[in-house]
Amino acid sequence: MDKSKDIATPSRTAEIIKTYGLSMKKSLGQNFLIEPNILTRIVDVANINENSCVIEVGPGIGALTERLARVAKQVIAFEIDDYLIPVLHDTLHDYSNVTIIHQDILKAPLEQIVAEMSSDVPLSVVANLPYYITTPIIMRFVESQLPIDTFVMMMQKEVAERMTAKPKTKAYGSLTIAIQYYMHATIAFIVPKTVFSPQPNVDSAILKLERREKPLVYVANEDFFFELVKASFVQRRKTLWNNLQHHYGKSEHIKEWLAKGLAQADILPTIRGEALAIEQFAKLANALWTLKEHSKSAI
Repeated sequence: MDKSKDIATPSRTAEIIKTYGLSMKKSLGQNFLIEPNILTRIVDVANINENSCVIEVGPGIGALTERLARVAKQVIAFEIDDYLIPVLHDTLHDYSNVTIIHQDILKAPLEQIVAEMSSDVPLSVVANLPYYITTPIIMRFVESQLPIDTFVMMMQKEVAERMTAKPKTKAYGSLTIAIQYYMHATIAFIVPKTVFSPQPNVDSAILKLERREKPLVYVANEDFFFELVKASFVQRRKTLWNNLQHHYGKSEHIKEWLAKGLAQADILPTIRGEALAIEQFAKLANALWTLKEHSKSAI
């Protein structure tokens, strides 16, 4: 096999697939990138340099891993597919700064692994995420205690649009708020479906997340805040009042609690959740939480 060529080319990818008798697994969202210029742009957006330690998820046959390894100090790649482990050890044989970890990223002890392998160097996440599990993977990193400031991830265009959406738009929802609470989110560029093998049904986007120094808004209780946000979007076409009653209950005591909280937050009960900015959700959550804490009755 000619290792002088980039993995991310139609000919080299086809050669690797033929050599190992690989078949793409839809269950794992496997689509291999066959355009090297896209990888160049990803590495540039992530600002990877010789001091960087990069965590990659789902390296596939190593196309992005290869590009990262040429620039970064260290690459830690998590791959769940048994059949791809020997492929990766072969295609990335020349890169001593790459470590392949055969684990599910959602179950791996990330904090422990990073502590053992990376010391006092900038930490980034760069990945071509499987479509079917994009959100859980992102939230796993965002909510972790890892010192990660920058995330650059390829994902389905529609999901990236949800994470960068504005209020009063179709894409805006609880995921938007969960991401923007912790992160500055921007779409760096769009990746057409034609640069993958096999070709997926939709275009992708490169999403860049940069961690805020502190959350976008102050909330008295984060768990309650996110619970309230999720409840507000359960049925998008229903009013905020109906969604909150559906979640918290319809007793007179609950109705009184919700009405007081909405009034204190200066929010009309007839509005829909998609019309509220994150600041308004925070104001409502804080009002309801304070009322809850001071209530003699269980809410």
